[in-house]
Amino acid sequence: MTSLADLRVIDAATLFAGPSAAMMLGDFGADVIKIEHPRRGDPSRGHGASVDGVGLWWKTLSRNKRNAAVDLSQAEGQEILRRLAERSDVLIENFRPGTLERWNLAPDDLLRLNPRLIVARMTGFGQFGPMSARPGFGTLAEAMSGFAAMTGQPDGPPTLPPLALADGIAGLAMSYAIMVALRARERTGRGQVIDLAIIEPILGLLGPQVSAYKALGIVPERTGNRSTSNAPRNTYRTRDGRWLAISTSAQPIAERVMTLVGRPDLVEQPWFASGHGRVRHVDELDEAVASWIAARDADEVIARFEEVQAAVAPIYDVSDVASDPQYAALTTFVDVPDEELGTVTMQNVLFRMSDTPGEIRWPGRPLGRDTDEVLAGLGYPDERIAALREAGVIA
Repeated sequence: MTSLADLRVIDAATLFAGPSAAMMLGDFGADVIKIEHPRRGDPSRGHGASVDGVGLWWKTLSRNKRNAAVDLSQAEGQEILRRLAERSDVLIENFRPGTLERWNLAPDDLLRLNPRLIVARMTGFGQFGPMSARPGFGTLAEAMSGFAAMTGQPDGPPTLPPLALADGIAGLAMSYAIMVALRARERTGRGQVIDLAIIEPILGLLGPQVSAYKALGIVPERTGNRSTSNAPRNTYRTRDGRWLAISTSAQPIAERVMTLVGRPDLVEQPWFASGHGRVRHVDELDEAVASWIAARDADEVIARFEEVQAAVAPIYDVSDVASDPQYAALTTFVDVPDEELGTVTMQNVLFRMSDTPGEIRWPGRPLGRDTDEVLAGLGYPDERIAALREAGVIA
């Protein structure tokens, strides 16, 4: 049994944040119906690597979703969405504010049709405010949150992540918000509207930077791989050319590391007793750790760190990730049968549950793969489905 098997979700969002929230619900059994434009499809189909023109990012992002191609800008397409909304628990959308209203699909109208519906609205800047009408993407959130300003080398430019970081964080936040709304519905019997701006969730991961600015006037600076909270914390190159990362967030770990690298004298210094004290002496600590590691091969360094129970990890590229025994033990990656590519290897569900585990039932499907099935389930006869396809409303 899966946790969300009795839940129906309409994924009318595009690209990454909204669809990733829907993916997480589908991973644990929700019946997710992905709505795409019948001619353009979701732009995420064209992102990233592909095999024979079939996008691999799409295969993961749209796994466990039935696919219906419907043009929501047409009246007949809007009627299809209304019928779906009447029979669903959640609608996820990320159109610009005012778009649903212009299509006669305003949340208030949908809630009149189905008072138990959760309307999850995800936009770059939220549903109101001076920037709400602008197009918003995760890159803008990474810029405006302060993330880029504090990422990179001290003498280098602000640095954006090479992945959809803010979108992924927003997707996690939205899946949580939906579950909170569903829990509230158990008590009240009513659905509600969720307004999530992509610029907001990433702020929470940056720590109390606004609190520190308001109270102390602190503006974070770029520190590369170093931390402003503890030291030593960096990446270090070994004698055989590999890179390792270490963390000393806990005081006992910091003491073990410095003792291991032959500098127990530093542990005795009064400033060593706190993370902030160690940060003030980061150059001295880093030099001691870096020189010790540089004189040894990676396997020896890792073994010595493990002996003293200090935190260390090799810096992997994807080939290392794919062959790592810990990931293999966790079944972090699974081979999923696919009607287009035969088999697709992808990351498994995010966590393991003892009684109601999630699973990947199928990868992202071809455009319109389930349109007929979805419409038939809404009571549309075959001849009406054919007419809608002829008119370009569906594919």
